[in-house]
Order: sequence, then structure tokens, then C-alpha cells
Amino acid sequence: MKLCMFLPFEPDRRWKIAQQAGVTSAVVKLAPELTHRDPPSNIETLIEAKRRFTNAGLELFGLEGDQFDMTRIKLGLEGRDEDIETYRLMLRNMGEVGVPFLCYNFMVGVGWFRNRTNIPERGGALTCGFELDELLKKEDSVRKIERQNVWDNYQYFLERILPVAEKSGVRLGLHPDDPPIPSLKGYGRIFYNADGVRKALALSSSRSHGLTFCQANYLAMGENVTELIREWKNRIGFVHFRDIKGMADSFVETFHDNGQHDMAELIRVYRENGLDCPVRTDHAPSMDGEGEATGYEILGHLFALGYLKGLLDYDQKNVQK
Repeated sequence: MKLCMFLPFEPDRRWKIAQQAGVTSAVVKLAPELTHRDPPSNIETLIEAKRRFTNAGLELFGLEGDQFDMTRIKLGLEGRDEDIETYRLMLRNMGEVGVPFLCYNFMVGVGWFRNRTNIPERGGALTCGFELDELLKKEDSVRKIERQNVWDNYQYFLERILPVAEKSGVRLGLHPDDPPIPSLKGYGRIFYNADGVRKALALSSSRSHGLTFCQANYLAMGENVTELIREWKNRIGFVHFRDIKGMADSFVETFHDNGQHDMAELIRVYRENGLDCPVRTDHAPSMDGEGEATGYEILGHLFALGYLKGLLDYDQKNVQK
């Protein structure tokens, strides 16, 4: 497995730290609100991103997240066909430029969400978490979209983009809902358990129709993570390496050595099942001087990278004995 990091379009301190920590691959979000450029449906944006990472000695493995406003696609609104065509053009550009992976989600209305950002972790670090009961006290009761409608919109979307991904040599990696609950702020969700993901995978056996395996999400669902790795080993193209304490309706993010997973065991299971894909640290606590946690402060990720690299090296040396 290759060490990967989620890095911004503009080179900054995080780029240097990634290089110094031994990271070889990167993923990036090229949404206009972050880059102040056109979305990657404009090939020049992709070419410039690829050039920057290559010059820094990093492979641009993929794009992650919504690369432009996906509201009309996810809600099935008028204009979605125009947006899907923009998505298809982005996939063609990725194939032409040589960016082989797209980590995407189908979280409608609200992306990944936490409602606490100052939970004490080890040594006074701060981390984020989710409390459903706390959210329900503030949430209105208006139902914005039902799960069946979300599923219909997802199937409509996938049927139109998957052939282009296949032709372009781009692998799609579906990320589960985070937090994995059936509804969030009135928006129905469809990838809050393994069965929902299985239903999506059953739509096509194409290699381009794959998964981003966010291991802590599946733990929060109450799923058997090691069994899912074995079941989906041929569909996983990217791993999000993180840990939590708790379950879907109440959990906190933890340091990567301080949660519920046996992380060394998971690395062994990935290797034994033939996974040789990029893996990136995800959602680390905020350490001294970094303020409230967003999940992406650099010091927590630097610790996590060292921990992950140690686990990978240890596992490989055990295999070679």
C-alpha cells in the first residue's frame, strides 16, 4: 500500500511535510471555491494540478469530494443532465491527463458532518465528534428528500457516468455516508450500512465501479470491518485510515493508535487480501496550538502518517521473515 495524503491545490507547508514523512501519492479537491479556478471539467485546471504535484515528486493519484456543485444531481433537480455532462467531461479529462481515481460520495444536502469540534483527546489535544441526540434537539422536522428518491438519483447518475469512466480508464471509489445514519437534517441517506453499498455494487461488476474504503465509517455502522475487506477486496481502490470510539449515533474521532480498531491487524488483512492501493490518514485530532478540530490539522496527520508508516513497514518485514 502506498502512503497518500489529501493536499490542497496551492503548495504549502503540508506539501513539504508530506514529502518529509515519506508520502508518495496525493489526492486533491479542485472545486472552484478552493482553487479560484474553473472546475476540472476544464482540462487546464487538471493539467496544472498534475504539473504541480509531479514537480514536487508526488503522484497525483486522484480527486476527492465534489469537484463542483452537485446539488442538482443529488436532488434530481432540473438541470442535472447538464451537470452530469460536466461530470462526464471531467472524467474524460482525468483519463487524458492521467489521474486514475475519483473518490466520490452521494451524501445529499450535507457532506461529512460533525457537531462537536472541541472534545478533549490525549494530552489536551482536541478532536471532533457526532451526537445524534444533540442534533435532533436543534433539527427541524421537515423531510427534504426520501431515501428512495436518493437511490433513484444515484442510479440515474451512475448509469450515465460509469461508461465514460470505463472508457477513460478512471476508477470510481464510492465513499459511505459520514456519519452513517439513515437521515441527516431531513435528507435521506442510502450508504449508511454495508447493504446499501452492496446494492450499489450490484449495479455493475465493472472495475471502474469501486469503493473508497473508509474503515471507521464501517466500524460506526456496527459492521465487521475485516470481513468487509475480504468481501470487497476486488472493489477497494483507496483506503481512508482512521479510528473512532463509539457508534454511528454517538462517536468521537481518536488518534490513530487510540480507538477501537486493531490497526495492525487491519494492515495485515489488507495485505493478505491483495490490496496494493493508496491509503491516506483521515480525520486526525488537533494538537497543541492548532485550535478546534476540523479533522485536517497537520500535526495530528503527521503523527498518524508516522504511525501508519510504522505499521506498514512492520507488516512487510514480518512477511519477509
